Amino acid sequence: MKTLVIVTHPSLETSVINKRWVEELKQYPEKYTVHELHQVYPDGNMDAEKEQQLIEAHGNLVLQFPIYWFNCPPLLKKWLDDVFAYGWAYGSNGGNKLKNRKVALAVSAGIRKEDYSEEGRYRYTLEHLLTPFETTFLYCNANYRSYFAFYGTEKKPGENEPGKENEPIANELEKSVQDYLRFVDNL
Repeated sequence: MKTLVIVTHPSLETSVINKRWVEELKQYPEKYTVHELHQVYPDGNMDAEKEQQLIEAHGNLVLQFPIYWFNCPPLLKKWLDDVFAYGWAYGSNGGNKLKNRKVALAVSAGIRKEDYSEEGRYRYTLEHLLTPFETTFLYCNANYRSYFAFYGTEKKPGENEPGKENEPIANELEKSVQDYLRFVDNL
């Protein structure tokens, strides 16, 4: 079965990382369904039943988003609240629709990897920050397969030569595209 990738980015058209990942995923419609929440629900009003049916029609589930204030964008939180409902995602009366479903995260983090460490600037790893997602998936008896991350889209002033600000990111980005597809394919 195909993998459903729920993309939540408030300005995907100006994104560098998430936009490139989406472009590549869309090259393989036989393998991936890319579902852009901000495009489908610009007003934030969810059709939870439609979203549940979409998940049920797919095998694996990937949530793709930028780290937003050390969390996910608000629309993804709303999606989780509305879609992962009692009686569907957990609880009695058929609340097992995520049971054993392979789920994973794909995140872009503007901050450098070394800043996401116990010794780093923010004292917590990305793994620590994503623990609520893992716990949610475990609560729903899903098969959490970890996360894929791209770090460091924000650079400190002076890190790159003038006029070459985006060169290292471009090289890293293209490598991440292939690594991301491999990650999704190996869930």
